[in-house]
Amino acid sequence: MLNLKNTLLPAALLLACGAALAAPESYTIDSSHTYPSFKAAHIGGISFWRGKIDKNSGAVVLDRAAKTGSIEILMDMTSIDFGLDKMNEHAKKEDFFDVAKYPTATYKSTKLTFTGDTLTAVDGDLTLHGVTKPVRLTVNQFKCIPHPFYKREVCGADASATIDRTDFGVSYGVGKAIPDGKVTLEIQVEALKDEAAGPAG
Repeated sequence: MLNLKNTLLPAALLLACGAALAAPESYTIDSSHTYPSFKAAHIGGISFWRGKIDKNSGAVVLDRAAKTGSIEILMDMTSIDFGLDKMNEHAKKEDFFDVAKYPTATYKSTKLTFTGDTLTAVDGDLTLHGVTKPVRLTVNQFKCIPHPFYKREVCGADASATIDRTDFGVSYGVGKAIPDGKVTLEIQVEALKDEAAGPAG
């Protein structure tokens, strides 16, 4: 006779192990090593302005077994930095990013794409200047290692995309001194795995 107890117990253990392996893992953006940066044409395309957003925060959830997850990054537009004080001041004004009215920009993923165990693309919604548009990020590099100091896993990625800032209502200079509204986004991001919560006391 088939011993159901001896058959079901190993199956239950296998399912439990599988569920544990597939559990989503949470990470917190390391703002000191995360730099949303950008590049855009200047005066007829003779050169390029480069800049970055100095202050940011966010969270990442990865389920590498299920090939799913989520990414959310909050960018403080008042910290925009072109490396030139005059340009920083102008970029914050009403005719540009209008940071008094729109102090933050956000990126929220809608889909993560993996090739094997490696994250290769992220589809999501970018909200900038009060306008939300879909933006696909190409992940050029993705790697997770044990952090040498914190003794927890840290994941890092280098991602890029091209947007048209006029789609977000930021059109200063376009068609005049500047040929078009194309902006290249280059994002370096690091995220540290959250510490496991202790037992309830």
